[in-house]
Amino acid sequence: MTVRFLDRFSPYLLLVMTTLFWGGNFNVARAVSGEVPPLGLSFWRWMVAWMILFPLAYRSMWRGRHLLVEHWLIVLVLAVSGVTLFNSLVYLGLQTTTAINASLMQSVNPVFIILLSMLLLGNRPRARQWLGMLVSMAGAVVILTRGDVVVLRELKFASGDLFVLLAVFLWGLYTVLLKKVPADLRGMPLLGYTVTLGTILILPFYLHETLSGRPLVITPASVASILYVAIFPSVLAYFFWNHATERIGPERTGQFSHLIPVFGILIATLVLGESLQAYHLAGILLVSAGLLLANFRAPDN
Repeated sequence: MTVRFLDRFSPYLLLVMTTLFWGGNFNVARAVSGEVPPLGLSFWRWMVAWMILFPLAYRSMWRGRHLLVEHWLIVLVLAVSGVTLFNSLVYLGLQTTTAINASLMQSVNPVFIILLSMLLLGNRPRARQWLGMLVSMAGAVVILTRGDVVVLRELKFASGDLFVLLAVFLWGLYTVLLKKVPADLRGMPLLGYTVTLGTILILPFYLHETLSGRPLVITPASVASILYVAIFPSVLAYFFWNHATERIGPERTGQFSHLIPVFGILIATLVLGESLQAYHLAGILLVSAGLLLANFRAPDN
């Protein structure tokens, strides 16, 4: 999958597909949290993703080795923030926090992206982008709280929330730093390098978890969950997210994080047979309105 191939598609379509895959990722991680240890899921997710990517990426990685040497620090930071730590911390957090708490933490991701973009790139978001972010965040909150303000008042925070919040901050850092990657390093070589380095760096933590009495048990559920999170939320989603960020910028890309709870709800409705409620529709409309506000330019731009 090359950058030229992805240029055929709207970056907004790529972001919608990405958040669809990540909505499934949250559902899978919660469903198997009692059966698959968090670092085991993280390590094998990326190990399988690496086995898929490396045969496709090794030629471009070899050609770009001089760029890797020259820009090793930013590649290492991207590998650590986007691969090693982000999903590992989310999976760890989901062991002790609720799905609502984790998703609410995820909803502040666009705020981190905008602030980091201002700090690291010197960007100055427009008022409409801030308004769009607030409207879409309100939609995410409506969905997650089932339209009941009492749910917010009764929230109890656990240690897992800190893991998820740190993960969200690191994802914001990853997204913003993508704009600093040289053009010749983007696409396949960058993903190959970051997945390779990130997977290697997860290994010691996975081994510690295993030796501490939480080995990954091979079952149909664990194999299916690893294959899903390796192919869709990892290989495809990272290609799509990285490419869309390069094309439309981190601030606009980050707004699409609010689609994750939307797709989480729709997946639960279609797959698990849950019913769609009025607050779901209200939240989806708010998220959609916020995305339109934040991403569509005025005719004179």
